[in-house]
Amino acid sequence: MRRVRRFAALAAGLALLSACKKAPVAGQGGGEAPIVDIPQTVVSEAPGTTPMKDRVAVIGLLNKRNGLSRDLVMKPGQAFRVKDVIVRLRACETTAPWEAQKLTGAFVQVFIRDTHGDFRRRFSGWLYKETPSLNVVEHPVYDVWVKSCAMTHPEAGASTVRAGSAASSRSSAPNSAPSPRSPAPAPATPSAPQPSPPTADANTAT
Repeated sequence: MRRVRRFAALAAGLALLSACKKAPVAGQGGGEAPIVDIPQTVVSEAPGTTPMKDRVAVIGLLNKRNGLSRDLVMKPGQAFRVKDVIVRLRACETTAPWEAQKLTGAFVQVFIRDTHGDFRRRFSGWLYKETPSLNVVEHPVYDVWVKSCAMTHPEAGASTVRAGSAASSRSSAPNSAPSPRSPAPAPATPSAPQPSPPTADANTAT
C-alpha cells in the first residue's frame, strides 16, 4: 500500500515538472528567463468569434527612468523581453458591440530581473484600457498597459432576435383571399303528421 502511494506521489511530481517549461522570448538573444507556463483552459466560443490564439493585442511598455516607451504586438501565449523586463500575454478580450459597457482587456504577466539576475514575477492579472486604475502594474521603473485587442464578434448574440424577423416570416405566407361563406342550410320543413293506428272501436262495425 505504501509503494502504491509513493508511486502516485512520484507520478504527480513528474507531471508537475513536465508542465513547467521556458517561455518563448522574442526580440532579445541570450539567456531566456525560466517562466512556469500554466496551460490555458480551452473555452468554447460562439461562432463568428475570433479564436484566442488568433487575436492580436498591443501592450504598451514604459521605462520611467529614461522615458522610453514601445508597443509590443503579440498574440496570446507570446512573450517579449526588453532588457530587464519580460511581458507575456495570456489572453485578450473585448466586449461585444451590442453590450452597453465597452471594455478592452488583456491578461498580462510581467517578470522583472532583480539585483541577483533572476527574473521575478511582479504582476499577473487583467489590465483594462478604459479603466486603467482598476488594476495596475506597481513598479518604480516599468509601467505596462493595454492599448488594443484585435478580434471579431458574431453579428448578434445567441439570444438576440432580429427586428422584423417575426413580421417577415408572417408576411412570407401567401395571402389567400377569404373564402365566401357557405349558404346557411334551409330550415327543415315540418313533416306531415302520421296517422294514428286504428283502435279497437274503429274496427267494430256499427
